Amino acid sequence: MATPDTRTQLLDAAGHLFAENGYRGTSVRAITTLAGANLAAVGYHFGSKAELMAAVVRRAIEPITAAQCAGLDALLARTPDPAVGDLVEAFAGPLFDEMPAGDEGGTRTSRLIMTILSDPADEARSWTGPAEDSVRERYFAAFARVLPGLSQEELAFRMRGILAVTAVDRLQLDQRPSPGCTPPEAGETARRWAITFLTAALSASPTRM
Repeated sequence: MATPDTRTQLLDAAGHLFAENGYRGTSVRAITTLAGANLAAVGYHFGSKAELMAAVVRRAIEPITAAQCAGLDALLARTPDPAVGDLVEAFAGPLFDEMPAGDEGGTRTSRLIMTILSDPADEARSWTGPAEDSVRERYFAAFARVLPGLSQEELAFRMRGILAVTAVDRLQLDQRPSPGCTPPEAGETARRWAITFLTAALSASPTRM
């Protein structure tokens, strides 16, 4: 097996550290030390720590984005207005498929998603490119067509909830349950529960202000 090149080693090290410590809690020195690279390697290969963060997240999210895009294409080929549950499954299903129980890479991806959602650093949310933006906008438009009563702001909130629920569930699979607590379900059972729950959450009546 070929030894990973320096760029790949930096991505692997940064992915581990960003997932564990967040953006501001991870130094360039820590990344290069873990990668076995010199301190200038981040600047040479990525330009900056922020660009390295973007590359790490895109690499982790790319398979999910591709599957989401394919799922939406398949739905829209059948009907311009898919059922909410079908849209939720096409959007959330790849998150479960790419973050399976007991998989180290899947755990790291779920931690990265939680970092994106919760890290106060702007750099943690400035990673998206045209491909990611396009998929998000297409799903937003599809949900908006079948849920016309929701404001754009509330729909965006509910879609963020899909990411949060899925990432938290995947993380818990790799953590020891607290005494007296039922451990989370793995596999297809958890996937179906999540899709049922998230479909109900997306379909709920608009919040009265």
